[in-house]
Amino acid sequence: MLGWTIYISFLGAAILSLLPRDNARAARVVALLTALPGFAVALIGTFETSAGLNTFCDTPWVPALGIHYHLAADGISLTLVLLTGIAAVAGILFSWNIEQRAKEFFAFYLTLIGGVYGVFLSFDLFLLFVFYELAIIPKYFLIAIWGSTRKEYGAMKLALYSFVGSAMVLIGIIAAYVVAGAKTMSLIELAKYPFPHDFQMWAFPLVFVGFAVLAGLWPFHTWAPTGHVAAPTAASMLLAGVVMKLGAYGSFRVAMTLFPEGLNVWKVEPYAPRVLDSLLNHSLIANIQWAFHLFGFGSWRDVIAVLAVIGIVYGAMVALTQKDFKFVIGYSSVSHMGFVLLGLMTLNDIGFSGAVLQMFSHGIIAGLLFAIVGRMVYDRAHTRELDDLEGMQLSSALPFAAVTFVVASVASMGLPGFSGFVAELQVLIGAWRSFPTMAVCAGIGILVGVAYTLRVLQKAFFGEATQGASASSRQRLSDEALGPISIPERIGAVILMATTLVIGLYPRLLLDLILPSLNSPLFEGLRKAGAL
Repeated sequence: MLGWTIYISFLGAAILSLLPRDNARAARVVALLTALPGFAVALIGTFETSAGLNTFCDTPWVPALGIHYHLAADGISLTLVLLTGIAAVAGILFSWNIEQRAKEFFAFYLTLIGGVYGVFLSFDLFLLFVFYELAIIPKYFLIAIWGSTRKEYGAMKLALYSFVGSAMVLIGIIAAYVVAGAKTMSLIELAKYPFPHDFQMWAFPLVFVGFAVLAGLWPFHTWAPTGHVAAPTAASMLLAGVVMKLGAYGSFRVAMTLFPEGLNVWKVEPYAPRVLDSLLNHSLIANIQWAFHLFGFGSWRDVIAVLAVIGIVYGAMVALTQKDFKFVIGYSSVSHMGFVLLGLMTLNDIGFSGAVLQMFSHGIIAGLLFAIVGRMVYDRAHTRELDDLEGMQLSSALPFAAVTFVVASVASMGLPGFSGFVAELQVLIGAWRSFPTMAVCAGIGILVGVAYTLRVLQKAFFGEATQGASASSRQRLSDEALGPISIPERIGAVILMATTLVIGLYPRLLLDLILPSLNSPLFEGLRKAGAL
């Protein structure tokens, strides 16, 4: 049943290509009528499918290479499929004003959505990689054609980072296929294969980082703020809401599942070289082990956890200094995605489930924030500069936008009652059990996050005109002057606000799906390696 989410999305994109070019209204309607059934299938399938691993399509595709069209889902996949369905519908509602080449815009949009569904449901490595690329390619065109600030630069930077990461992933997948010699690309079958330890030592970081580039792992995050700012509203919502989740999902679904020993432990105690000859006479892996040991790292797991925490704190601190509203949200996404990667590295149930819940939570909250900035504010005020917005008193001019942003801000800060609180709390508890120091540092990132959120809230919606504000902004603007918030925008905002509130009040809706998945055969390797 869930496979229909893929087919419906691609069918909608095909229908859009047949529409007249100048009929923007028809394009919007077709896009919405495509996304709604996809969301309905995702919603029904999520809560009617058992939390264990469920295969619903497994057909030979390239038999000579052992490649199958294998679609399946566990509780983790179901959670992210549901996120994709919600984000897809909300993005279309917030793009209801698109007039320029609308049919092409929504065709690329639905192709991206179909690719995302495919990644979350693929359990054949080759098929997963194909869908992964299908999700990335439309992103370039959405930004390059319909973007705003330095759109060509933002699109090209995203493409370069993505394709370098994809090349790393492809090398790792092919290497695993060759080393296993099993003539299969099945993720389930390859997860059972005991890959040599030395192979896992280099294959794990290659594949993990290849995927994690798209998740905004520091220091490979620099594409994210630029891409967010350049992208049109719906594309920003998808980029932060679901595309970044593809990177995190691939990191654990492929890298951690296939190469658990490369993640968790070194093979031998690192040697201590005394002279240059010692370095030259040891393998590259041994030298890397020694270098990490010198700085107190015992495994790739430690390294990634540190990078994740740096991303949390760095993203929050840079967001605190930004003057562009959208850049603030862009850097905050880097910070919040750091919690996902940190949660994965805890290798305990509470931290890991918190990471998956954070993927869902951040997808909803970030999507709402980008919708407010890009559609409700920028398309009406024609500026994202906080100093200019400070003089517009948007709380009076756009009361619905102000209320929506207050809700989104509270959710983003992780206050109780919203999904972000449960997700980040679980990650911090899991991190405390595995990396107490890292947990404290991540907590500092949360405090800085509160600071930049309150700063933006005050400047953009509740500020008084200052000397830094431009003359054009030193006036009290009416709702009529800026244009009222449309019905589709209100519906989209309510959907996203209700989602983060429902999950915040009743997180078991998703946790009951996520936790049983950690006991599936796919995670057997991690359990044997002393994790989970």
